[in-house]
Amino acid sequence: MAHRAVLTARQSAALFDLPTEEMALLRHYTLDDEDIEHIRTRRRPENQIGFALQLCAFRFPGRLLKAGEVIPEPVSRFIAAQIGLKPDNLLQYAAREKTRREHLVSLRKMYGYKMFAGKHAKKMQRWLDQHAEAAQSSEGLVRGFVEECRRRQIILPGLSVIERHCADALVAAEQRIEARIAARLDLEMKAKLNGLLNEDADSRISRFIWLRQFEVGKNSADINRQLDRLEFLQRIGLSPAVLDDIPAHRVARLRRQGERYFTDGLRDITSDRRLAILAACVVEWAAAIADTVVETHDRIVGSIWREAKRICDARVTAAQSEIAATLAGFETLGTTLLIAKGDEVAVAGAVDASCGWDALENLVATAGSLSKTVKADALAYVEQGYHRFKLYAPRMLATLDITGASVAQPLLAAADVIRDRQDIPSRSAPFLQPRSKWRWHLRDPETNRDRLWVVAVLFHLREAFRSGDVWLAHSRRYSDLKQALVPVEAAQTMGLSMPLEPEVWLADRKQRLEDGLHRLAKAVRNGVLPSGIIEDGRLRVERLEADVPAEADNLILDLYRRLPEARITDILMDVANETGFTDAFAHLRTGAPCKDRLGLLNVILAEGLNLGLSKMAGASSTHNFKQLARLSNWHVESEAINRALAMVIEAQAWLPMAKYWGAGETASSDGQFFPTTRQGEAMNLINAKYGHEPGLKAYTHVSDQYGPFATQVIPATVNEAPYILDGLLMNPSGKRIKEQYADTGGFTDLVFAATSLLGYRFIPRIKDLPSKRLHVFDRHGVPNELKGLIGDRIRENTIIANWPDVLRCIATMLSGRMQPSQLLKKLAARPRQHDLAIALREIGRIERTLFIIDWLLDTDMQRRAQIGLNKGEAHHALKNALRIGRQGEIRDRTTEGQHFRIAGLNLLTAIIIYWNTKQLGFAVAARQKAGLDTPAYLLSHISPLGWAHIILTGEYRWRQMAENP
Repeated sequence: MAHRAVLTARQSAALFDLPTEEMALLRHYTLDDEDIEHIRTRRRPENQIGFALQLCAFRFPGRLLKAGEVIPEPVSRFIAAQIGLKPDNLLQYAAREKTRREHLVSLRKMYGYKMFAGKHAKKMQRWLDQHAEAAQSSEGLVRGFVEECRRRQIILPGLSVIERHCADALVAAEQRIEARIAARLDLEMKAKLNGLLNEDADSRISRFIWLRQFEVGKNSADINRQLDRLEFLQRIGLSPAVLDDIPAHRVARLRRQGERYFTDGLRDITSDRRLAILAACVVEWAAAIADTVVETHDRIVGSIWREAKRICDARVTAAQSEIAATLAGFETLGTTLLIAKGDEVAVAGAVDASCGWDALENLVATAGSLSKTVKADALAYVEQGYHRFKLYAPRMLATLDITGASVAQPLLAAADVIRDRQDIPSRSAPFLQPRSKWRWHLRDPETNRDRLWVVAVLFHLREAFRSGDVWLAHSRRYSDLKQALVPVEAAQTMGLSMPLEPEVWLADRKQRLEDGLHRLAKAVRNGVLPSGIIEDGRLRVERLEADVPAEADNLILDLYRRLPEARITDILMDVANETGFTDAFAHLRTGAPCKDRLGLLNVILAEGLNLGLSKMAGASSTHNFKQLARLSNWHVESEAINRALAMVIEAQAWLPMAKYWGAGETASSDGQFFPTTRQGEAMNLINAKYGHEPGLKAYTHVSDQYGPFATQVIPATVNEAPYILDGLLMNPSGKRIKEQYADTGGFTDLVFAATSLLGYRFIPRIKDLPSKRLHVFDRHGVPNELKGLIGDRIRENTIIANWPDVLRCIATMLSGRMQPSQLLKKLAARPRQHDLAIALREIGRIERTLFIIDWLLDTDMQRRAQIGLNKGEAHHALKNALRIGRQGEIRDRTTEGQHFRIAGLNLLTAIIIYWNTKQLGFAVAARQKAGLDTPAYLLSHISPLGWAHIILTGEYRWRQMAENP
């Protein structure tokens, strides 16, 4: 089988080069007494140091030293110092090749090292065969192979041998998976799958391409097009069991390949691979399209509700003049009646003199009509949504495989009535709560009850999907919550930071709450509350003053004047050479590193500047559009961008200048609004906070060292709070965070509960903090000074009863089986009586109370939060400056396209931050060399977010770039 390159030069160096850093030398090359005793048996100094060096190389990186290999000076110096010799003694080592071979034989006998040959090679080949299917990447398999050889004390063969064995194992694993899937397909199913490539959906595209063209829509036409595809896939009849025991990342890779191949390309590949790709796509697309149908229905319901509110508000506004006239008429009548009473004139005469009885009747009738208009809520106008629902609802309910919990059975029975087009029950609506406003509207004689009943069912179905009371089989977003949660037995063995017994946790929180309340009461009594006062049971919080030295501004200006002017292309190339982030973009099919690094940088720059590939091809002389499109299609994907971002963030954290800003253990998160196309209103992308401009938000986590280590695209209409934990738990940098800051939009009791139980300290900036209540276990023990601030009592028994499910929720978030935001949104949408949601809310209330106490007493905490949030908000200006293309609008209509734009912008921002951090370090050194005072306390106020010295526009010229730095 042909040799396939697996590692880049940087990756191979990280695995096979001798270590030179002090900590690595101490870890791997520290000799013990037995080692030194063996070394002393060599007679000459050069043989002693050579023998020691061979021993250390066997231990790490686990290979033979090459003939004539240049040994790094830190290595020879470190080893020589331990055996009392000079590094220069190494120069004469192995002048006789026989000496070197004799040392190798002796070392193998003394320490049990084995050559990679014979049975040992066969054992490692079996290890590769066992682990290749589960390998997430080529580099990961090579790394695992190297570590296993070290563990077994098998001396590593040459790099080309390792790459060949790993590449062959990966290819063989791929072929086994493809053959396994193909073997599960009968002849009829194979013909159906192959037919997707030969049958045309219309005169332009094949059925296969047509099937993959789906996206969340905005109206009944969109949802019917989605149902066309879903029904077609269901008629194929391929069971999801065909992918049983196939690793999830392998299924995802097959699907991604199917979404990148054109029809002709798929026809040309081998039968098993083609069938495996088609089968994975059919199963995965069926689940994804079903989720898309539910999401589109969600948006249609939201659109109907907003339209009903607009009608309601518009009618009240339109009635203002009539209301004023009616009130004026009654005022005139009332005045006349009062005068008549004083003059003892008959009422009839007064009415005749005022407006007349006919006018009074009209006035009363108008008043009654206006009263209904003013009192009406949006539910009075949602009936107009029936005309949209009737276009797709029966078909949607017949196509989706909806299952529900017992609490949702009345709703599912009502949905069956709509699905089967049965007569609407005349009086029954058991799916509604007893005090639901819907019931009052259904009893209104002026309402078309049948239509409103259908609308009520479909509105409640949306809420049931959101809460998880109903679900879809094989869904990715709307699956059964109980099945998705980690079993309690597994949760108990995961080493969670929370105690397994609720009594232990409650005892700790009771003690902390008691101590905190007494500290707060003491501060109030003594008048030393640092951030506010409590008077008459009311809390008033003072604004925290800024704490930035005046001389910091001059230092910032001087340092940035010292930074060299640079093209954005040069910055990308410098950072790529220093960090190797381009290594993250492996080929989707082969896993091989991208050889065209210059083209890859063009693609990254096009995404980051929001230019698009066609404009980048015109602005750069190195690649045309087709070349850039090919690179983007097969190398640039979400996971690759995230890996590249992690590499840049980690490298920036190691720069000396970054240490002045923090230790990478605190972070802030905030959403940034990006305008989209005019379709935003129809797509439910409008948020009143940003006016009527349609758009989306990029929710980004920023470390105290300014690294934007996570970002995700969220609708502008949603609450930001559930997304806080996504950035913390879904990447390595987030897991190192200890203290998380967020603005008011990131605060809910559920987030307080989850962050605390996961081991994070959550510090939000709560805008309406004085209105928040403190929750306690026992009201009687509350100091008198604080009684006016106390809210509901903590429901201790609810927490205890639901602790096993709380464990499961936290373990599920930690394991990555479900995104934390998805789980938190389901819990927040649960009906009020759901015990698990209530238990988490009670835990959150405890944590929020402890936080408020600490916040009021600790100005250092307030200042840390303010600094952290300011760092996050400062990113917005840099990102606004970078998205120069397309007038700053995100015009991609697909979710994937929008994500690539935002992720590319975030990666480009991180690259600039890395480059600025390094250059600021040089500028500080230049100041110090010039004898200028540069105190460390001022350097903490410097930011690497400036861009005035960076040339962002014009022609994008690239200097010569080394392919293997």
